[in-house]
Amino acid sequence: MTPDQTKTTEKMTSVKAAWDKAPSGPKKDAALKHYQAAEKAHTAKNDAETHKALDAAKHAPA
Repeated sequence: MTPDQTKTTEKMTSVKAAWDKAPSGPKKDAALKHYQAAEKAHTAKNDAETHKALDAAKHAPA
């Protein structure tokens, strides 16, 4: 894995962990949708969209 791929994978893991700890509700649901979009972008090897969706997911439950 390249350093960029490692960084993206670590960010996804971090965001997923934060989502797991968030209380249930509409903000957590919104964060899940962003996380799922990030997974889809990551599978398509679109790092820009992956990071954009992860940033949105990270801020949704706040």
